Amino acid sequence: MINKLARRRIAWLALIVIVLFAIAIVAAPVWIIQPFRAQTEKGIAVSYLMRRWSPYVTVGALIISFVLVGWIWSGSRRWFAKAALIIILLPLLAVTWFSRQNHFEWMFNPLVHTAYAKTNDANFVNDSDMVLVVTNNGESVAYPVRLMAYHHLTQDVVGGRAIVATY
Repeated sequence: MINKLARRRIAWLALIVIVLFAIAIVAAPVWIIQPFRAQTEKGIAVSYLMRRWSPYVTVGALIISFVLVGWIWSGSRRWFAKAALIIILLPLLAVTWFSRQNHFEWMFNPLVHTAYAKTNDANFVNDSDMVLVVTNNGESVAYPVRLMAYHHLTQDVVGGRAIVATY
């Protein structure tokens, strides 16, 4: 039979592992899909899967953590142990809130008010810049990749058809 001190240590370890796992499941999609970096199809799929499940995982982690904290708290005699429990819960509360935010939308805020510039006026585009060209119904539009790098998405109408340009 495991003594009380060993059970308490296991509870502390479980609490720390649960908090780290909850942080990882919320932070990993943000790390995998970074602006200014090429994404892979598999990376996007994994990120969206983790993003979709993170609200459920963090609520489950929060419930289990509150049970563990309550059990550890009731047996703690020292104030710093109780303070450590509260400090450990703070990042878990933060990621539980953050998992319900649309952080992909924050990262890749689409350009909604694109404006056209005549070729002679487009002095901000260098000859060596890569551009994404969309042609539809005889109308062609070029989007400088350097300017799209932050937003990733540009909503526009080309040749009378609504499009979303991305790279």
